[in-house]
Amino acid sequence: EFANQAPQILDIGTGSGCIAISLQKLLPQATVFAIDISAKALLVAESNAKLNNASVSFIETDILNPNKALIPNSLDVIVSNPPYVTESEKAFMEKNVLDYEPHNALFVPDNDALIFYREIAQLATDKLKKGGKIYFEINEAKSDEVVALLEKLGFIEILVVKDIHGKNRIIRARI
Repeated sequence: EFANQAPQILDIGTGSGCIAISLQKLLPQATVFAIDISAKALLVAESNAKLNNASVSFIETDILNPNKALIPNSLDVIVSNPPYVTESEKAFMEKNVLDYEPHNALFVPDNDALIFYREIAQLATDKLKKGGKIYFEINEAKSDEVVALLEKLGFIEILVVKDIHGKNRIIRARI
């Protein structure tokens, strides 16, 4: 979709940087920014970017209380695989995931499962240029709620994409 363009892309909650790095490699003309709350994760992401010769600008900030001055304006795309597993779903998680993934990168409170989607979508209304797009990985059980949230904020052309198991997994929307 963006192959012949030079989009400005922001990855929110970058972790190891795999999404931001992959996007920069697939779209070499893109300007890619990536944010995370964890300085430790950003060190890993920066190392991974160097290993892959990917030009990504990493920014330390908390999406739940972001320093908006650090986040670029006029973005074409925002992507995020935010924490979306509810605390009550933790019991069903594989041990290897629980043992090796940072819990703040996985879990959200049962009583506010949309906390990251709400904050990211609100930020997107300020930072995306008109016609800009947002892409989220989602909790399959919350897709209708995320769609309703995006509609309420004025997003259009909302599309829910299923994963290889037929579960709702990605949402794309345009502002």
